[in-house]
Amino acid sequence: MSELSHYRNIGIFAHVDAGKTTTTERILKLTGKIHKSGEVHDGESTTDFMEQEAERGITIQSAATTCFWKDHRMNIIDTPGHVDFTVEVYRSLKVLDGGIGVFCGSGGVEPQSETNWRYANESEVARLILVNKLDRMGADFYRVVGQVEKVLGAKPLVMTLPIGIEDDFVGVVDVLSKKAYIWDETGQPENYVVEDVPADMVDKVEEYHEKLIETALEVDDELLMAYMEGEQPTVEQIKQCIRDGTRTLAFFPTYCGSAFKNKGIQLVLDAVVDYLPSPTEVDAQPLTDAETGEPTGEVALVSTEEPLRALAFKIMDDRFGALTFIRIYSGVLNKGDTVLNSFTGKTERIGRMVEMHANDRTELSTAQAGDIIAVVGMKNVQTGHTLCDPKHPCTLEPMIFPEPVISIAVKPKDKGGSEKMGVAIGKMVAEDPSFQVETDEDSGETILKGMGELHLDIKVDILKRTYGVELEVGQPQVAYRETITQTVEDSYTHKKQSGGSGQYGKIDYRIKPGEPGTGFTFSSSVVGGNVPKEFFPAVEKGFKSMMDQGVLAGFPVLDVEVELYDGGYHAVDSSAVAFEIAAKGAFRQSIPKAGPQLIEPIMKVDVFTPEDNVGDVIGDLNRRRGMIKDQEAGVTGVRIKADVPLSEMFGYIGHLRTITSGRGQFSMEFSHYMPCPANVAETVIAEEKEKQAAAKK
Repeated sequence: MSELSHYRNIGIFAHVDAGKTTTTERILKLTGKIHKSGEVHDGESTTDFMEQEAERGITIQSAATTCFWKDHRMNIIDTPGHVDFTVEVYRSLKVLDGGIGVFCGSGGVEPQSETNWRYANESEVARLILVNKLDRMGADFYRVVGQVEKVLGAKPLVMTLPIGIEDDFVGVVDVLSKKAYIWDETGQPENYVVEDVPADMVDKVEEYHEKLIETALEVDDELLMAYMEGEQPTVEQIKQCIRDGTRTLAFFPTYCGSAFKNKGIQLVLDAVVDYLPSPTEVDAQPLTDAETGEPTGEVALVSTEEPLRALAFKIMDDRFGALTFIRIYSGVLNKGDTVLNSFTGKTERIGRMVEMHANDRTELSTAQAGDIIAVVGMKNVQTGHTLCDPKHPCTLEPMIFPEPVISIAVKPKDKGGSEKMGVAIGKMVAEDPSFQVETDEDSGETILKGMGELHLDIKVDILKRTYGVELEVGQPQVAYRETITQTVEDSYTHKKQSGGSGQYGKIDYRIKPGEPGTGFTFSSSVVGGNVPKEFFPAVEKGFKSMMDQGVLAGFPVLDVEVELYDGGYHAVDSSAVAFEIAAKGAFRQSIPKAGPQLIEPIMKVDVFTPEDNVGDVIGDLNRRRGMIKDQEAGVTGVRIKADVPLSEMFGYIGHLRTITSGRGQFSMEFSHYMPCPANVAETVIAEEKEKQAAAKK
């Protein structure tokens, strides 16, 4: 068994095109895992092995791979940067102990990097920063460091400085040791020399060296006091401080380099070993109550002595069968063990276990706390399920996934396709929890729901290529919702007398608009037992079951608070069923009086445009009912941030390319729901009613 302090579970995350996958490639080459590095732009990288990934030059699925550096074992997960796949980033962060945030030297801190950074902050993951692509036109290390402070509100601890920039970028200075690492022109990562700092950089290095020591020592009061009194700390002491500060997110060690040109990557690997936490140094995962999902106060201690606790964080179908990726938090897992899935209550026997190296694999007979491995052929395990020792059942904190905001209706082109489509979609839903499927009861169509146009595009593409199902795809549909704007106080009685026992339930209630994002909340303030306590759940259930279909156009209802404050019951005729029916009637009676309103998803849109086209782009966003929030000039163009209704954003990329002669880019993610303007609402409601009428025929 290898020593846990020598494990590093890390992820590499960043904006599209900042160079994550190339960075991963270089790390694998340096650690001797692959002999020839593939290039993303040739469609040949090791970790992007889906056809759709090679073609579009983006990473869609996080790929897991293991390698070794200075006798430390690294499990690396390369995550996608594209906004429609943030669910992949989110679930990867859940099982990592540390990460490397990669930023493009010329693009800087881009919108997606902000989202990923926010996720990482929420997950409290320690990170290093690599400012990559310093060989590119317009690269500026110091500007990007400034953006990290301003845009991300993070504290970068500059560890290396670039020597030369753009075409003249030849190496880096290690600020701590004040040594220059210079690579030759061969592009081989191992061909470098260590020299003294170039004369023209001595002052700058001195300035950053002092800054580094002062920032690092803030973690340790005693050393700081001694330093103030003129006592120099040792390199070991400084490194220990950097390690502590990185772990507590006080600052983020920041490196510079060019993965593509193989410059500066060794220092980042050394930093992973020196500064990122091992599995035993991060807060242990909390255990939750299987019924309520509330924390129990216990944690999964990272130790091989503890009972087995592992989390399935990803499911992938490949040519060898279904793979379930799991992170083992505590205990040991052996081939042939029987484990309990605490979500389904069923046990499964572990057949083959493998360690993944992108698309190849090594068979394992045992794995332990801290490992990230894949199990072949598990039947009923899904993303977020806990696997544990049957004698010690427990549930790890599950993952939360965002709700889809866009849907399309699809049907197979030929008759035989529907069965094939059903099987294929089943597999795809298991792989990606942010992708949902349902059947429209009225029309019998299959509805695919996802996080954005690109997300659904790729799903349709996978169905066609991987599973050979040709689909007819309808127009994208927006996930409208309904809510209420006024408070209503009302009463409803359900009474039925007919042979045998009757039914009776009377409720007095208030319905009022809830806080945005709360969904549905129920409370009761009944005193004196006019409605017995045991019927409260029935009343709540009745209201809740009606929230799926609003009164305006049948869209789900959001952000409603229901308070039960009085009522009446009958000693014989009252039952849970009677109160549930009363609540359903109450919903139908009162929601129309509460000022029902149609709300629509608003997207946070981030557009990048050349300066000449800013006016046109803003004008276009305004025409799409957009609210411009911010604009910021960069070296190569302007970034515009805006909130725009999703319904106005279909096919936007084509439009943007036309306006900017192909140079514009944009990304968007769901932000919140807002009321629709009256004219939009009328159109949507009329269309829905027509659809429902047509389906009934």
